[in-house]
Amino acid sequence: MEETLEQAQSRHRKEQRDLQSRITQKKKNATKKTRKGVNDECAELERQLKERQDEELRRLTDPDGHQADGEDGENSQPPEPEEPEHQPDPSTNDELSAKLASTTLAEPQEQQRQQPTPSSESANAGGKKRNRQKDRLARRAAEVEALAAAAAEEAGAMTDHRGAEKARMEPVIASNGLVEREVAPDGHCLFAAFADGLSANGKAKVLPYRVVRKVAAGYMADHGDEFAGFLEEPLEEYVAKIRDTAEWGGQLELTALANAYGVEVRVVQDGRTEVIAPAEAGEGERKVVWLAYYRHGYGLGEHYNSLRRKEKESA
Repeated sequence: MEETLEQAQSRHRKEQRDLQSRITQKKKNATKKTRKGVNDECAELERQLKERQDEELRRLTDPDGHQADGEDGENSQPPEPEEPEHQPDPSTNDELSAKLASTTLAEPQEQQRQQPTPSSESANAGGKKRNRQKDRLARRAAEVEALAAAAAEEAGAMTDHRGAEKARMEPVIASNGLVEREVAPDGHCLFAAFADGLSANGKAKVLPYRVVRKVAAGYMADHGDEFAGFLEEPLEEYVAKIRDTAEWGGQLELTALANAYGVEVRVVQDGRTEVIAPAEAGEGERKVVWLAYYRHGYGLGEHYNSLRRKEKESA
């Protein structure tokens, strides 16, 4: 049994919902190293599904692959009359001759008037052709509108991870008397935010992120035994990437910076605060560098912002 247009459209909507669910799950499970590949894969899956569904709709709405003027048999030629199985008996020739003699020319003329002219048939066919084109465009517009509505409904039902994360972090930031300073999400955010925190504490002047990168890389190289066990590549190669490229920083780099500068690092994330203290306690009160860590708030994924005391920010 052939599939109808309505059945195909219903199946297409289900396939699109299923694909969106798969894409959401893939992106949710992606890491920072696999994110680009996952995005490319998802885009290719969407493209393939769209091409296949467009082809199926085209076959259902125009199975012959062209605008057929003779659809529904308007211009189809009448079938050739079948030859009689038996030849007429010669005795009937006289009857046929008599009928032909009594036939006048008026009858064919009347039939000619009733027979539609080719030009009128073409005009009628042309009108139907235009109507079919409009119908197809209208159906396509309705399908696009239905898909957009379904996508909006599905997006509305999805969890707002960004908003939920922000709502959990704001009370912690406020309770510690802090204000947030935005840092560019360019791959250097951890080092730039840390440099801003050092400046806010009077520990040092504003340091470019490159300086902070080199300090973290140098400490890791000098204390390789403390870090090598956490790496999936040789220590020398990893240190070079941290020092010379836009490689993202994380827990290891914060540990190195806390020890290199002798400060305590406090990271607000997901409604809690993680403390990273230097291995050796210095004399006097220890300086504290506050950072905000996001997993869902920015387009590139993980991100760090600087946190400052309100009075120092206003000053």
